[in-house]
Amino acid sequence: MKQSLKNNSLKIYVLAPNEDWIVDRFVQEWNEYSGLDVCTNPKEADIIWLLADWSWKNLLSQISFEELKQKNVVTTVHHIVPEKFGPSEQHDFAVRDIVTDYYHVYNAHTQQFISKFTNKPIKLIKYWANDKFWKLDKTITDTREELHLDQKAFIVGSFQRDTEGHDLVTPKLEKGPDLFCDYVERIVDEHPNLHVLLGGWRRQYVINRLNEASIPFTYFERPPLDIVRKMYRSLDLYVVSARCEGGPQALIEAGLMSVPCISRDIGIASQVLPTHAVKDNLISATPSIPDIQEIYIHKIIPSYVNFFEEIKNKRGQQ
Repeated sequence: MKQSLKNNSLKIYVLAPNEDWIVDRFVQEWNEYSGLDVCTNPKEADIIWLLADWSWKNLLSQISFEELKQKNVVTTVHHIVPEKFGPSEQHDFAVRDIVTDYYHVYNAHTQQFISKFTNKPIKLIKYWANDKFWKLDKTITDTREELHLDQKAFIVGSFQRDTEGHDLVTPKLEKGPDLFCDYVERIVDEHPNLHVLLGGWRRQYVINRLNEASIPFTYFERPPLDIVRKMYRSLDLYVVSARCEGGPQALIEAGLMSVPCISRDIGIASQVLPTHAVKDNLISATPSIPDIQEIYIHKIIPSYVNFFEEIKNKRGQQ
């Protein structure tokens, strides 16, 4: 039986990926807004939160597998690509499942998928939206001028990687870059002033397709967040063409920046968009601004705190 928690302040160790990626920002925001005692040593924690689930083996340099089995572990699964969840990935999941007490997911798609591979409880708590950072402090005219974008263009955004790293040619199909390109190629006649704004890295597939279709674009590779805010503010439309996602965060960020979106039915799309904006056939979708007010960070963080407190109380009774 795992150890009981002490009746004192809840101490949580949160595993970050240390990849200068969005989950590292989640950890920073959690540390700032949760109000809980965040440990730097997993051995001293009441609960270990594997927020970067794919990096969990990195934790074994600080705490042994046997010691981890004696801890209270919450594993967050952002999403799993079914086509890439082969025998090796299933084995890794099964090993991590040994030390996991609870799973946390952000959407029902992920919850349904992992339920086939574990009998541990799965808790769905939505992403938080950091309205303290993503603010509407500039006009579209101002941001387009600052980014040297055409004021008269119809600008469509896509801020994610879309090409596999092993060859920088093959499309990362779970991100749907082929579907994105199909969509923008179909709306050229409707929007002759169409311009695509790209962010992120590994955008080679989409760039090649846009060049082949003679669709003008601007590309900011891995821009800092202050530039990303201006990029969102410059858009007429953001398109989520993915086949599998945990979020994406773009829907939350677009909502905070009042950008109309369309999306395939993946991740959190149905949580934040009306049904007319969520269509697997993107051409039939009608844009809408994502409604993310209920997940503003000060509103949703207490749901996480309550979840961890419930684990503390349950373990304390054992």
